[in-house]
Amino acid sequence: MSTLQIKKAEPKLKTAEEALKEFMPAGRRVAPKRPFVLGLRLFAYMAKQRLLRRRKRFPLVTMLEPLEACNLTCDGCGRIREYEPVIHRMLTVEEAVAAVEASGAPIVSIAGGEPTMYPHLPELIKELVRRKYFIYCCTNGILLEKVMKQVPPSKYLAWVVHLDGMEERHDVSVARRGVFRVAMRAAKKALEGGYRVCSNSTLFKGADKQDLHQLFDLVTTMGFEGIMVSAGYDFAMAPDQELFLKRKESNALFQELLDDQSIKQFRFYNNPLYLDFLKGRRSYQCTAYSNPTYTIQGWREPCYPLADRHTQNVNDLFEPALWERYGVGKNPKCANCMMHCGFESATIFEAFKNPKDMMVMLKGIATQKSGVGAS
Repeated sequence: MSTLQIKKAEPKLKTAEEALKEFMPAGRRVAPKRPFVLGLRLFAYMAKQRLLRRRKRFPLVTMLEPLEACNLTCDGCGRIREYEPVIHRMLTVEEAVAAVEASGAPIVSIAGGEPTMYPHLPELIKELVRRKYFIYCCTNGILLEKVMKQVPPSKYLAWVVHLDGMEERHDVSVARRGVFRVAMRAAKKALEGGYRVCSNSTLFKGADKQDLHQLFDLVTTMGFEGIMVSAGYDFAMAPDQELFLKRKESNALFQELLDDQSIKQFRFYNNPLYLDFLKGRRSYQCTAYSNPTYTIQGWREPCYPLADRHTQNVNDLFEPALWERYGVGKNPKCANCMMHCGFESATIFEAFKNPKDMMVMLKGIATQKSGVGAS
């Protein structure tokens, strides 16, 4: 066995049927449902911020990065390269919780780096659960099986497993053989243990519809709560700039990938308005202030993909003057961005102004087919 627990003689999975046979959780047949209270909590929170406090800009999800170190070196990631001078540093649990409290958003997305490498992750999750925040912990899955033994299942916690395709394509994407199998085995264990599990797929040039549909069918059948999809952001520090899609290329890819039959067949976590945006059917301005990102250097300004500077005051991210300089058509760095951290929130904010769009979103939440996504 290697450190990824892959047998040398273990053949690659050639079909979706082989994958399903290997990864289907034992005894799990009931379609998963995300906690209904999540939608209610977010709706009430937004109503309070918008109607009572009269805030135009406020957070929906706190993006928390307790460390930037990772056990993979994916070509499409800029994080480990951007934070290389401070890659050895990490937040204390107290610092992480204080950032979540300062933001005030009801949802926390724990990202990085690779969160499961953070030695205090179980303690952090337990504390946030105790405070009744809804937590989405993003992971490549390599250490998930080990870490989740230290964290009990909860309606407030979901593991978000990074999957960019079936075995061959995913392992190429993360530049290491065997990662797909380890991640899927961990996901299977998590589902059998009663944990909420989602997947997150980031699309780059060369993404294959058939391969991704096999993945979406696999995780839906296994019992994943939902599938999150997004186009990759063209991080300046990423070594392969040819990976990234231009806006029109993203639209064309998602039009092919998210056809009407696929929307009905697979369990997407993103709300239907955002899926329409990805296909180019809707147009929105970025509202990335909704996902303030806290790192070992402070809050990224202006947003999760971009850090032209770091600030210690989260309220700096909501200043009108800042958003006069960033967004589609305002800054070339924003030209091709279609990430959910900036645009899924835009669909939610706009739905509060448009009863028809609100009904589309509420229908998606009520049927558990789509809803409030997290990065």
